[in-house]
Amino acid sequence: MHELAAFERPSASPGERRAAQWIAERLGELGWPAVVEQESAHGGYWWPLGLANAIALAGGAVAARKRGGLARLLGALAGAAGAAAVWDDVSGGELRFRRALLRHRPTWNVVAQAGDHEAERTVIVVAHHDAAHSGLVFHPALGRIGPRFVPRLHARARHTLPIMHAVWGGPLMVLGGSALGAGKLLRAGLALSLGTIAVMADIGLRQVVPGANDNLSAVAVLLAVAERLREQPLAGLRVLLVSTGSEESFMEGMQGFARRHFPQLDPARTEVLCLECLGGPTMIVLEGEGMLLIRDYPIHMREELAAAAAEAGVDAQRGLRTVAATDGLISMRAGYPTVTLASIDETKLPLNYHWPSDTPEALHWRTTEQAIAVCDRFLRRRAAAG
Repeated sequence: MHELAAFERPSASPGERRAAQWIAERLGELGWPAVVEQESAHGGYWWPLGLANAIALAGGAVAARKRGGLARLLGALAGAAGAAAVWDDVSGGELRFRRALLRHRPTWNVVAQAGDHEAERTVIVVAHHDAAHSGLVFHPALGRIGPRFVPRLHARARHTLPIMHAVWGGPLMVLGGSALGAGKLLRAGLALSLGTIAVMADIGLRQVVPGANDNLSAVAVLLAVAERLREQPLAGLRVLLVSTGSEESFMEGMQGFARRHFPQLDPARTEVLCLECLGGPTMIVLEGEGMLLIRDYPIHMREELAAAAAEAGVDAQRGLRTVAATDGLISMRAGYPTVTLASIDETKLPLNYHWPSDTPEALHWRTTEQAIAVCDRFLRRRAAAG
């Protein structure tokens, strides 16, 4: 982990490729030959979201300055286009907007086959090895506002503040304000879209964080699971060990894996265990995820992962959902039973989320070790269930 955290690994970059090759080598040494697969990705989310809001801003500005019906129509169309582009980009769909308008470059996934190669049933265990850009919106002080000033409300909350709603809300307000001739609503939409553009520009200009918790901790768990599968062979279950690139650019690496592999994987015989941010103080069985629309994982997968944690003697909290998104969103939307094992700190966010302090020295290693035991029990339970 220290070796990978020592160099920058932004999505779809030479550093990401270097990390993928390192992981593939480790998996090969553990007895599971791995393939590094090249896919295509834009490699960021600030340009797509910033551009979508810029489209809404431009059309809305015309509608605000000119009172005619044509100007209002232009503003409404621009707002609709911006809102649709944001939805397309954050919902785990096909990313048509960025694929149509923005340049793409290579990204790299690592795939190894472990367990019982002849088994009819498969579990995909997926982590990611790219790292995120920082930004003022990720400042740790923002996450502490809730616990400090509204502790009771924070304790009851089942997810953190859905900030992506503001990114989508600007174009929506431009659409509504233009269509209805509502000046205040239109101006609010223009302000929100302008603010989104500024936030996205800030993220794009920031440095890449070390990404020890997000998500080298999960890569470490993936490799440890590979070692256990070698030392204690598993019968009746094939295990695909996958580390994706470009997860931080809204799961583009997993999208590539899906295009390449899902046609050969029967959803009735394939399940997905997603590993995310496993270096925080509190382990959780995540209930669901989604940046605009939260989708719950199948209940039997959540119960199965919780049971595996209990058998491993690990206290995994329940009841929390995330307003971010993981690679699991791609498999879940494709119809594969999916669940995510993760960890949080007292803010109900991942430890040092997208901040330069996300270093190996800051990790809670006990949680990472517990995650290895939970994953091992989960796989053996799924093998026994077959």
